[in-house]
Amino acid sequence: MKVDNIGQPSLGPLRDGTSRATAAKTNAPTGGERVDISPLSASLQKTMTAIAGGSAFDQARVDEIRQAIAEGRFQVDVERVADGLLAHVREMLVASKP
Repeated sequence: MKVDNIGQPSLGPLRDGTSRATAAKTNAPTGGERVDISPLSASLQKTMTAIAGGSAFDQARVDEIRQAIAEGRFQVDVERVADGLLAHVREMLVASKP
């Protein structure tokens, strides 16, 4: 037995007669529906767009660190890591207070 389109949304016509497939392709609003995006979601969307448009990291720096690790030259500044961790925890505690 063969079953197709399991879990797929219906592509039947909308109230105005437009097919759902056509509305999805043209980004046309479907039936006057409205979507509100929270400021956090809008910020995340902006960040994701920026990342998609360019490199989010310095590949040359990554390669340099990878080489240093392979050669045994890479050293971790444990005090700097600890200070950064403590600063981050402090920021989280301040942000969580009502």
